[in-house]
Amino acid sequence: MKIALYIAFQNKSSIDCCKEIIELISDNNQLIIDSKVKNDLDESKRDNFIFFDSNELIDSDIDFVFAIGGDGTILRSITYVKDSNIPILGVNTGRLGFLTSIQKESISDAISHIKNKEYTVIERTILKVNLGSSNNTFANYPYALNEITIQRKDTTSLLNISCEINDNYLTNYWSDGLIVSTPTGSTGYSLSNGGSIVSPESNVILLNPIAPHNINMRSLVIPDNSNIKIDIEGGNEINLSVDSRMYSISSSNQIEISKADFTIKTIKFDDDNFYKRLREKLFWGQDMRNKNINN
Repeated sequence: MKIALYIAFQNKSSIDCCKEIIELISDNNQLIIDSKVKNDLDESKRDNFIFFDSNELIDSDIDFVFAIGGDGTILRSITYVKDSNIPILGVNTGRLGFLTSIQKESISDAISHIKNKEYTVIERTILKVNLGSSNNTFANYPYALNEITIQRKDTTSLLNISCEINDNYLTNYWSDGLIVSTPTGSTGYSLSNGGSIVSPESNVILLNPIAPHNINMRSLVIPDNSNIKIDIEGGNEINLSVDSRMYSISSSNQIEISKADFTIKTIKFDDDNFYKRLREKLFWGQDMRNKNINN
C-alpha cells in the first residue's frame, strides 16, 4: 500500500505517534510523509522515505491518508485530500476525537484490518461557501467538513442575519452568529451550542443560531440539497469560519452555502460505530444502574 502520513500540529504526542507508525508499517508499505516531520526523524533514515508538502496537490495513487492528531488534524487534512476520493484514517493523539477512527495504541490492529479489508468507507457531506463570482476569498478551498460559521466581529451588538432556503424566506436571526453544519459537524461547535446530534450518513444540513435574542429560535434540520442564502443587515465586517479557517469579510457580501459536489471519505472499522462512539465520548449510560448492559 501507498500511505501518506499527515500531521497538522508538531506536538510531541503526534510526532511520537508518527515515528511509531513509520516503524510499524514502513517495511511492507510505501510511505509518503509530511515534510513537517522530516527534521524529527533520524537523519540516517530520511533517505528511505518520500516527503510531501501538505500545501501541494496529493498524488492520485495514494491508497490512504493517515491524519495523526485530533479532530482538528482531520479538518485540516481535507485541504490536502481535496476531491481526490482518497480515504482518511484518523489516528487520535488528542482528547475527544469524534472523527478519529482509532487511538494511537491500536495502529497495529488498524493496519491488519485495512490489509484484510475489514473496514467501511464513510462518505461525509462537504459544504461549499460562495461570496459571489467577484470575490476570491475562498478560491483556494471554499469547503468545510464540519461547519461554516458567521460571527460578529469587534462589536457587542447582535447581528441581524436574514436567511433564505431555496429562495424561500426563513427568518431573521438576531443573534451572535449562525452555524451551518454538516452531520459530521453536529458533534462539534453546533453541539456545544445546543444543536442536535446527527448520524454522519444523514443527508441533512443543520442551521443553529448562536445565542439568539429570541429564545424560541432553535436548531433547524433541512435537506442537504438545499441552497442557503444569507444577508447581514447593517454592520461593517464579520468573521466567517470555514472549519478551522477564519476570514474577515464585509457584511455587505451575500453568503451562499450549499452541499459540495464531492464527499470526504473516512475509514470506519467493523468493530466501531457512531452510536458506540457517542456512548464512549459523551459518557452516555455510564451509570451504575447500567453496569450489566452490554456495550
